[in-house]
Amino acid sequence: MSNILSQRWLLSRRHFLRGLGACMALPLLDAMTPLRAAAAGAKPRRSVFVYIPNGVNGMTWQVTKAGRDYDLSPALKPLEAHREEFTVFSGLHHPNGLGQAHVCADTWLTGAKIDAQSARQYHNTISVDQLMAEVTSKDTRFGSLELSISSGTGQPNNSSTLAFSRDGVPLPAEDNPRVVFDRLFGAVPGGIPAQRAALNKRRSVLDAVLDEANSLGRALGSEDRTKLDEYLHSVRDVEQRTERLDAWLDVPKPKVEAAPFQRNVSKAQAGEYYRTMYDLIVLALRTDMTRVVSYMSGSEGNGLAIPEIGITQSRHQLSHHNGDAEVLGRLAKSDTFIMQQFAYFLDKLKAEMDGDTPLLDRTMVLFGSGMSYGHSHSNSNLPILLAGGRGLGLKHGQHIDYNQPADGYKLDYDEWRSLCGKPKDDKARLSNLMLTMLQKMEVNAEQFVDSLGPVAEVMA
Repeated sequence: MSNILSQRWLLSRRHFLRGLGACMALPLLDAMTPLRAAAAGAKPRRSVFVYIPNGVNGMTWQVTKAGRDYDLSPALKPLEAHREEFTVFSGLHHPNGLGQAHVCADTWLTGAKIDAQSARQYHNTISVDQLMAEVTSKDTRFGSLELSISSGTGQPNNSSTLAFSRDGVPLPAEDNPRVVFDRLFGAVPGGIPAQRAALNKRRSVLDAVLDEANSLGRALGSEDRTKLDEYLHSVRDVEQRTERLDAWLDVPKPKVEAAPFQRNVSKAQAGEYYRTMYDLIVLALRTDMTRVVSYMSGSEGNGLAIPEIGITQSRHQLSHHNGDAEVLGRLAKSDTFIMQQFAYFLDKLKAEMDGDTPLLDRTMVLFGSGMSYGHSHSNSNLPILLAGGRGLGLKHGQHIDYNQPADGYKLDYDEWRSLCGKPKDDKARLSNLMLTMLQKMEVNAEQFVDSLGPVAEVMA
């Protein structure tokens, strides 16, 4: 491709993705039959992914005894009431993530190999949530919901979203509760005719983009044609998403209480902000607007300070503690606060009923980070726990420990750093747990990235 053609194609792609990125989602699956599963009486299966950035203070996070008869660590104490509804994991890692730094969030749900240290082009792969959404989206108005601490997609190697399409394209996330609520439940000015007119206009734009791309393709070599094909796949995803939106226009949205989400919630009020976002997730799941949610509660470059408990540093600043006891104490305090908010989320999921069972029983929630020891960006022994999903065939109330130190845990600073370096068990892969979740969501998958098989210990 000539330089002029290359620039033209890249510019066209960039503008297209920016302009329609919020609509980019998943391949069309029976789009013209919304609510089919609900009509057939099928019980929904749901998954939520909650990310925290920059690792944790392992000396107060690490659980020290494997099995069911374990004591919750200080950071996990807020989850005591839900002890039988989650499993703690130690020693998990992404093989492709070892030695990486700020790509941890980019690859948390993809397990992809991203060479962030070279000049090679950034390329990700599909995230586990989007594989699930390909199955569930035929039954919901929104295939998936992407939430974050920062709206948009962020930058390569420092993402603001956890979700990536089949072509590795980041799916933009939203950070404003009011905007999210209005998108899910709000009425569009002008009603259905105005919405349908907007969709028809979008179709015209898509047709023009496809015509231009096809014309350009005739001048390309094989390598550039491959790149163009990836782009066209993204365009067709948007085209299919448009058809899905059209199919749902005549299905009324649920009537829900709007007032809690119409006020401005400042991120300086970290607790209220987190709880509001969790309330939105519960509402979206309860009304079956979507069955797949990813929530980046902080990115590696943007983790909230928590002034209400006296923490004025960002989480990124706290993670570069250099072993300083005072800073580590604040990181531990931050960890505990974050788990208090997560406990609130589990409380809400358990309180809401899905027919005759708690919503939590039919919702799997993966919580954790793509980094363990933030000071040197280490990413083995990831802080991970899986909650909920007992109605989907999961069992909990245990600590699954792949580290298994022969003499037990000392939990001093040197041991923590060591645990977060080279994996103690090469087979302890986070992709194994994600494969387990995929299969419980009835995704036809025998492998996910480098998985070796599902985690039998959590299978009921």
